Amino acid sequence: MLTPDDINYAIENTHVILPPRQRLATFGTSLINYYLITEDMDAINLTRVREGQIHAERPEIMSPEHFSRLMLEGFGERAQEFADFLSTNSQKLAFLKYGFRFRKADIRSYEAHLSLAEITDKVKVDVTAKSDPLSAVLTGIDDGWEVCLIKFMVDLIQSSSGQNFDDFRKRGLL
Repeated sequence: MLTPDDINYAIENTHVILPPRQRLATFGTSLINYYLITEDMDAINLTRVREGQIHAERPEIMSPEHFSRLMLEGFGERAQEFADFLSTNSQKLAFLKYGFRFRKADIRSYEAHLSLAEITDKVKVDVTAKSDPLSAVLTGIDDGWEVCLIKFMVDLIQSSSGQNFDDFRKRGLL
């Protein structure tokens, strides 16, 4: 089990080497192919490459009322005051809900007796040659590799959300 310090360490040491060239789709699902490279902390020049897919579901527009109901579960009076603020100012606010999933069964993993830099360069060249606009190459922490993937997805959502909002506005949905 990871400690809060382990989680923070994994977050701080997640690096996108080759980002996807395409943002998350606004009106459909996106299939992100990731290549996560980590270094074994107990062996010299032993790196692990995990390849898999993350299914990013279509973003959903959430009304402030719906968002405030989700927020209030288990919270007190101050949360209710904030929910009331959201409802009062709902014409100014919009939220997008993103969902994603990955299954460990779909992950391929292999080890290489090369330095992190060497295998990262090799994987980057291989992935670039595939010309897949939704492929990404990452480096991270071996023990916290799942945290690294979640951090990557949160960052991808943040970088996609502005264009997703614009797409919804252009269609008159916001």
